[in-house]
Amino acid sequence: MDDAPIILTAQLPPDLHRWATRLRDAHFPPERNYLEAHVTLFHALPPQCAEELSDVCKHLTSELAPVDARLVGVMPLGKGTALKLESEGILHLRDHIADHFHGLLTGQDQHRPRLHVTVQNKVTIEEARALQEHLEPVIEPRSFAFHGLALHRYRRGPWELMGRFAFRGREKV
Repeated sequence: MDDAPIILTAQLPPDLHRWATRLRDAHFPPERNYLEAHVTLFHALPPQCAEELSDVCKHLTSELAPVDARLVGVMPLGKGTALKLESEGILHLRDHIADHFHGLLTGQDQHRPRLHVTVQNKVTIEEARALQEHLEPVIEPRSFAFHGLALHRYRRGPWELMGRFAFRGREKV
């Protein structure tokens, strides 16, 4: 059995994903930038749950319509910068998955995340503040919809994609 932890992300719409990835490429330290823009819902689900987790994602996304969300601005991360997102729907969905896997979650994954897309991390506080000051006047709040979920195996550097699951149902969260 593969012992790499599993990461669950919410998938951004293609235009927002490309734009956020370009921001990340421009501002994330290049020696640490292994990933495209992403919204992490769970950081380290147990590897022994891979098949069950995939089944849960298939079931949920087959019933649910794309989930409404909003880009609201810039989020400071101490030594980094992120795009702050809001979505009660995706957090409700995440809560459902957390309840399903109760007792198997890490301490970090037992708590609801602050939804965001990291565009810069592990820089000086001064560099982070400078980017935040630069981005605040140019980030325009906008509505969008998450269009699915994705599972990845954590491999220290780049993540290994395990599967993507598009929201294709009619039910709203």
